[in-house]
Amino acid sequence: MPVSRRRPWLLLAAPLTVIAALLLWPIIRVTYLAFQAYGLEEVIAGKPRFIGLDNFREILGGDYLWKVVFPNTLVFAFVAVVGTIVLGTLVALLLQRLGTVGRAIVIGSALLAWALPAVTGTYIWVWIFDPDAGVMRTALEGIGLIGPEGYNWFTERLSFYAIAVTNVIHHSYPFVAITIFAGLATVPDELHEAAMLDGASGWRRFWSITVPIMRPVFAVVTILSTIWDFKVFAQIYLMPGGDGGNPDIFNLGVWSYITAMAKTNYGLGSAIAVLLTVLLLLITLIYVRALFREDELR
Repeated sequence: MPVSRRRPWLLLAAPLTVIAALLLWPIIRVTYLAFQAYGLEEVIAGKPRFIGLDNFREILGGDYLWKVVFPNTLVFAFVAVVGTIVLGTLVALLLQRLGTVGRAIVIGSALLAWALPAVTGTYIWVWIFDPDAGVMRTALEGIGLIGPEGYNWFTERLSFYAIAVTNVIHHSYPFVAITIFAGLATVPDELHEAAMLDGASGWRRFWSITVPIMRPVFAVVTILSTIWDFKVFAQIYLMPGGDGGNPDIFNLGVWSYITAMAKTNYGLGSAIAVLLTVLLLLITLIYVRALFREDELR
């Protein structure tokens, strides 16, 4: 191979080695532990015990995965992705109609929400829905919707995930809004003007002109949002009950962490992590396929 062709690979060799060490080794280690009985006893002995697929049989054969964890993970991801895409699209359409000053204000506000760390954002939502002194309790008690005994939003599965979904959508919509806003610039104005002359409504123009042209952009933001929302951890773990106190609200990521770290069953926790990784890899394959289809459409 000529030197000129080897040079890019030589320059990339060091960072690729570091990335491989940081990413591949933990994945290999977790996959190895998923096939071991590796609890506190094995840690003290310093030697895990090979048990084959027993950890996966325990996960897949129990009701807890299918009745609690999978519904929590899938429904949460679906609602969060749909909410993020819808809100992001509405904000992008608003940005298209605003002037320079209004656009700068909306983008600045959105970027502030995006830049907020997940930990900080979660504690803000916990404070808003605090059962004892939260803003939501004060407001609802003031208009008579709840009594002086208040209401704990974090004990019920539905209300817990309603807060978590709101938190994730609030944190994620700016990326979708700005990406779609940039994509809207590629839609020719002449198509909308011709449709307006034919009497097409705003919704008809959006559905028949904007959406088909913007389909690759919508595909990318949808798949990226799905990947991010499947592996949400901090927004669940940091809410009351998410750190192990309420098993009814665990998703795959939190269940893996609690099983491995709190219950010191590292083998079973690793098997749950492998299951989550396989799901994310499948979604990533769909994402890569969408990217290639986008290139083909250009």
